[in-house]
Amino acid sequence: MASKTYLRKPEWLKIQLNPNDNYKELKQMMRGKTLHTVCEEAKCPNLHECWANRTATFMILGNICTRACRFCAVTTGLPTELDLQEPERVAEAAEQMGLRHCVVTSVARDDLEDGGASIFAATIQALRARLPFCGVEVLIPDFLGRRESLETVLAAKPDILNHNVETVERLSDRVRSKAKYSRSLELLQRSKEINPAISTKSSLMVGVGEEWDEILQTMDDLRKVDCNILTIGQYLQPTKQHLPVLAYYTPEQFAQLKEEGLKRGFRHVESGPLVRSSYHAHEQVQSAALAPNG
Repeated sequence: MASKTYLRKPEWLKIQLNPNDNYKELKQMMRGKTLHTVCEEAKCPNLHECWANRTATFMILGNICTRACRFCAVTTGLPTELDLQEPERVAEAAEQMGLRHCVVTSVARDDLEDGGASIFAATIQALRARLPFCGVEVLIPDFLGRRESLETVLAAKPDILNHNVETVERLSDRVRSKAKYSRSLELLQRSKEINPAISTKSSLMVGVGEEWDEILQTMDDLRKVDCNILTIGQYLQPTKQHLPVLAYYTPEQFAQLKEEGLKRGFRHVESGPLVRSSYHAHEQVQSAALAPNG
């Protein structure tokens, strides 16, 4: 049986690790408050940079996901954790960090009736109480299409509602677990119907077998549901059990994709090899706020 061939990682994807004092302090604080970050759980390539700058994406509802997406390094299984005090601990940590923009995401919790929406809402409220001038962004799962769960999150009035399509429609069933491309678009559309004032955001990873025209079609699909902010980054295989990388996009190609997104009317497009959904999130908000409505 022939062995698998793995593409060599190009020079522009080499990451400079910098475990400085800010990084060490933040890691110690997270462990002390028994909090999880998607930065660690998903093996984000920007972890050292972001933590050194005292920014992080909090991951609520535990660290075990009920889904097994083929691109994601988060542990899969049957969750046992539901901590009603977690929202307050997240807010305490954000206050200690002095955050001006806080991103909150979660594992998928299909075992819960509301998918964890009430914990998202409580976290937003706790952040507002402690940090009234801090921007709050939530990166939510699809809640299996439950409108009531989305309404619960939006009622807490986050500044940005983020939900990732992850990949092009043709590859969605292969790359994601249980999630549906059409359901993701429906969630973003419903968000605008429920509260048009809340900016919406989505993310694409490239290098899993998509065609260029399919990326552009995904941009068009997102704009049809009035998605405001788009991030595009290179897929990196977390382990040999996950999807292989089929192509590495060059910085020039990422620049082209950014141009294509802006032409289509996104208020902000963050596009680059190491870009992830919440990378430079505070800058995305500022840029989007200054851009014409789209």
